Amino acid sequence: MRTNGIQNGIALMAIAAGLLAACASVSTAATPVDITIAGTRVFPESIASDAAGNIYVGSNGGTIYRAEAGTDTAKPWIVPSAENGLRSLFGVFADEQHKVLWACSIPNLFAQPRETGTSVLKAFDLATGALKASYEFPADKPSACNDIAVAADGTVYATETLSGRIFALAPGAKALTLFAEGQDLTGVDGIAIGGDGAIYINNVRQNLFQRVNRKADGSYAGLTTLTLSDKLNGPDGLRAMGGNRFLQAEGPGGRVALIEVNGDSATVTPVKTGLESSPGVAFVGDVGYAIEGKSSYMMDPALRDKDPGVFVVRAFPLPR
Repeated sequence: MRTNGIQNGIALMAIAAGLLAACASVSTAATPVDITIAGTRVFPESIASDAAGNIYVGSNGGTIYRAEAGTDTAKPWIVPSAENGLRSLFGVFADEQHKVLWACSIPNLFAQPRETGTSVLKAFDLATGALKASYEFPADKPSACNDIAVAADGTVYATETLSGRIFALAPGAKALTLFAEGQDLTGVDGIAIGGDGAIYINNVRQNLFQRVNRKADGSYAGLTTLTLSDKLNGPDGLRAMGGNRFLQAEGPGGRVALIEVNGDSATVTPVKTGLESSPGVAFVGDVGYAIEGKSSYMMDPALRDKDPGVFVVRAFPLPR
């Protein structure tokens, strides 16, 4: 009996040690680690992630940086060239189903003087970074392609902030088509697809979070402005988290918030605050990643020629 007691004690100690080791392993693996962007005057506006844990960051200069899973440095991955035609970058989005990294290439809105031309939606191979296709926005109005989302049927949607439009690219299509346009869309910014299949957007100028209404044939039928539990301050990048839950970055507000939609209302819960201008957010598992755009160094004449320092992607835990 005594031998059995000793053996049982040893077994319990082994189990306890195993559990402690497992907990330590989980804790270490889930510890958020900031990512340094290996560039100067990067001024990132958007960030994306894939299921493998790779992080993609666009930049004002047109370079797309990538931090491979498990690393703490985002290195230049796709560099502007005559072949890819990249200019200043706003939205980036990883479309894993179709193995595409989408990017909004736009005239530099912060250049002195401001650049002219039209926006172009770019498609790059998600594995190699090679250019696959380019889709120009109409040249009849000023354009700033801002954010991107992909529906379950493969349709790509891109917001256009300056003239208040949403464009669509159907699977296999060779050109963008106008999906929605109107005065109430001026300032449209982030876009994401909810678990209910609906398109959700935010408006950086009007501080709104909205659902896009559609007719039976799928065409645009106006907007529903959701009643929110908290005020927004410059809502920008938007990422779907499953169900009707979203992560939203707010640049002027310097925060990331969890948006949980319930009917025509939504709960707004801050999950990261104190950021230095945060226009974009992404996540991998239960870790969020927010960029700090430091936009004041481009917009404020007193800071324009000063060194903004190192650009860092801030990592933080997400509520389970």
